[in-house]
Amino acid sequence: MSTSRKRPHPQSRSSSTSSSSPQLRGCSPSIPAQQWPASTEALEAARSFLKECVSMHLPTLLVPDKDADGLCGGLIVYRTLVHMGLSPSLIAVHFVKKGSNIHEAEEGRVMEKYGARYAVVIDQGSRSGPRLIGGDTKTLVVDHHWSEEFPEGATVLSSAKFPPIATSSTLAYTLCLPLLASGATGSSGAKSEAPMRETITQLEYLCVMGTMGDLGTSFRWELPFPDMQDCLKRCTKKALGEAVSLINAPRRTSKYDIETAWSALLGISSPKDFMVTARAFPPLSSSTLQHVKRLHEARADVRAETEHCSHSAPSFSGDGKVALIRISSAAQVHPLIATRWAGTLKSARLQIVMCANDGYLEGQNMTNFSCRTARGNIPKKNGCNQKTEENVDIIALLKSYAAQVPGLRESMGENFARGHKEASGGIVRTEDFERLWAVMLNSKDPQVGESPNKKRKVSGKRKDMPKQSNTLESWVRRE
Repeated sequence: MSTSRKRPHPQSRSSSTSSSSPQLRGCSPSIPAQQWPASTEALEAARSFLKECVSMHLPTLLVPDKDADGLCGGLIVYRTLVHMGLSPSLIAVHFVKKGSNIHEAEEGRVMEKYGARYAVVIDQGSRSGPRLIGGDTKTLVVDHHWSEEFPEGATVLSSAKFPPIATSSTLAYTLCLPLLASGATGSSGAKSEAPMRETITQLEYLCVMGTMGDLGTSFRWELPFPDMQDCLKRCTKKALGEAVSLINAPRRTSKYDIETAWSALLGISSPKDFMVTARAFPPLSSSTLQHVKRLHEARADVRAETEHCSHSAPSFSGDGKVALIRISSAAQVHPLIATRWAGTLKSARLQIVMCANDGYLEGQNMTNFSCRTARGNIPKKNGCNQKTEENVDIIALLKSYAAQVPGLRESMGENFARGHKEASGGIVRTEDFERLWAVMLNSKDPQVGESPNKKRKVSGKRKDMPKQSNTLESWVRRE
């Protein structure tokens, strides 16, 4: 099934039918309400997992991804577990190290050392393989990346087959919201409304921030997505957008201090707190204030590094489908540069823009690369972008090039052509990447008699960048 991000026809919320989840009203005409953002069975199994986790009062490990969607989705689960009665002292948080992924054997060994009996993995992607964490650790995977294969023994909650595909933070919000009623009891044993309202407010802005991180700040919260208009008014789009930008910054720096972003999220009471670096009301703790200051510093560092690396001239594949920009940086700016060039390059045959970074994992002889669908040549009609995600499948195109050299696809391993068909890439040995580029460079377009490099006219002016739209193509610009 395709992971393309098609928006449903707008529906009136006042006419929508209610579902089992509070504040989740209505659904796409093609998907029953109970089958979004995932199947009813998967949602109930995931809720049972969290209930059991709380009832057992055993060490629990959270493993969120490093971006805004993953961190906010992880904190939604954290806030819910604490609200339901699990002590924060029993909850540990693990961040995958720079350049690695949760499926690496080394990461599995590190996670096993936490001694957790329950683990929740959020927004990390998935693939087949052995148990993510050995021993007796029960694992819940909450994710929206496309996959039909999952780790052995995991309980899986995936939105990938239920368009419009929910982000991991929206998926976590929908999973956790009904569970809040099982927590927050007062001294008399009666349910306390104040903690409930506070936690709901936290879950709402975390859901909005995480979703904006993937879908953009101009995302329209149409059905079947939950109604977040009150949250948007209360927090303001400006503050939410600023918070997303800051939360995403540390993961891109050479320091890769993801824990700073998590700690800042954990310490604030509103997204507006991210907009201050000297004072706030109510006042932030000194540690949270330092974390927020560090986020601002990280964003400035990323902007400077992106600008520094953005001026390398692109090279083009022989068939004209691929543009390559090479950089060498310890910062994770290759996705940003691929996105920037994808919006400016113009060529009739250009399909993807690829930025290759051979300096991200210093001294390891590895190349990290990011690919984005080219948008500069997309025709417009009535000012609207007419190209859809179905036109270009980056994953399929990358694999087709690799298949032309016997053994190359296998040599590059499982970290090649991962992600989404509109935003893919990989981490491969530098010599394998050069073999891949050699295939691209020597490829020919069967419909063109001569090399398109002799014919192509390329424009790289920023004014040619099309307006952002709320499609999967727009949200992958923030990956």
